Amino acid sequence: MTSTAPAAGAVITTGPRRSRPRRGAAALRRAISPLALLALWQAASATGVLPEDKLAPPLQILEAMTEEWRKGTLQDATVISVQRVAIGFAIGAAVALVLATVAGLSRIGEDAVDPPMQMLRTVPHFGLLPLLVLWLGIDESPKVALIALGVAFPLYVNTVAGIRGVDPKMLDAARAMRLSWTERLRHVIAPGALPSALVGLRLSLGVAWLSLIVAEQINATSGIGYLVSDAASFGRTDVVVGGLVVYSLLGLATDALVRSLERKALAWRHG
Repeated sequence: MTSTAPAAGAVITTGPRRSRPRRGAAALRRAISPLALLALWQAASATGVLPEDKLAPPLQILEAMTEEWRKGTLQDATVISVQRVAIGFAIGAAVALVLATVAGLSRIGEDAVDPPMQMLRTVPHFGLLPLLVLWLGIDESPKVALIALGVAFPLYVNTVAGIRGVDPKMLDAARAMRLSWTERLRHVIAPGALPSALVGLRLSLGVAWLSLIVAEQINATSGIGYLVSDAASFGRTDVVVGGLVVYSLLGLATDALVRSLERKALAWRHG
């Protein structure tokens, strides 16, 4: 009778190994189409198909923004715009999370908070801009308030949905284990609502940058929006498009930050 036991030092394989996709290769594949579009844009400008007075070519935009960087204008404008988004986001997120917690955990809180929030959510917050100017003036306050309004509603809706979507069996198990209300909130409700809340966070950040573009048209004397508006008055499409590119890069950077946070905070889902 022959033994089927593996020899000492033998490597036991349970199946073919799955190779992890290389991030560098994936990033390169994703960069192909944007680079192709830029090359096509530059070629259309060089051949006169796309007039430069209507839309500056990519190389001219790069030169213009490099010059703004050398003068220090771009850095100052970016810092001011980021500050506006940070303050508006902090206010809007704090209000949204508090109201979502009240509405999600209490039936009385839901009846008191959710109806006005749903009513206000259906009103385009850009439409409130004239009222914000009348109420708050034309300085920084209406700009920050507009950003806060844009942030609050997506985060509120998704966080409430996450709290209500917690598995009732998990709550029953927590009660059976005699966990206190605070412990249930920390160990059951918060982890269960976190995925939806992070989705709302990503949506809110996108709306925050969109709101900033509009907010910086309100008698702005600084920020990327002012840089774009001033360039538009002189027909500088290179600086206008460059400013919009800076907006998009800032938005992508904050979204990547939240996605990184999401991977770390929700690592237990892939364990």
